[in-house]
Amino acid sequence: MCRIFNEHVAEGFAAYPETPVSEEAIRFLLSQTLESLAVAAETADGSLLGFGFLRPYQPVETFAHTTQITIFLDAQCTRAGIGPEILRYLELRARRRSITKVLAYVSSRNAPSLAFHAKHGFVECGRLPRIGRKWGGRSSTSSG
Repeated sequence: MCRIFNEHVAEGFAAYPETPVSEEAIRFLLSQTLESLAVAAETADGSLLGFGFLRPYQPVETFAHTTQITIFLDAQCTRAGIGPEILRYLELRARRRSITKVLAYVSSRNAPSLAFHAKHGFVECGRLPRIGRKWGGRSSTSSG
């Protein structure tokens, strides 16, 4: 997971950090995951192709029906149908837990992710202009 996440750190705006993260940082992300709402896509020999998880939008009862989704794929595995499978798996598990809203935070500079989410029914619901800077530039974040 760390390898895949750090590929995205280095290559673009799918992952927000500017520098590679440690395995400890990945474990921290996973510690925020809702119970049983994480999945890994692997080959028959156990090579990781991608992963996804859901975590609480806000840790208060008022938002118990809302979650944030995170999906990352190995760069060699995009457009192979793995992302939609991870998304469907997580959405099904979310519905079983009475989660009715799934939010994705996506950088406005990550056109492939914006297109993926739009194709799968996500609707942009806001932008947070110029709140983040990666590699000295500005990038907006939208959520949908």
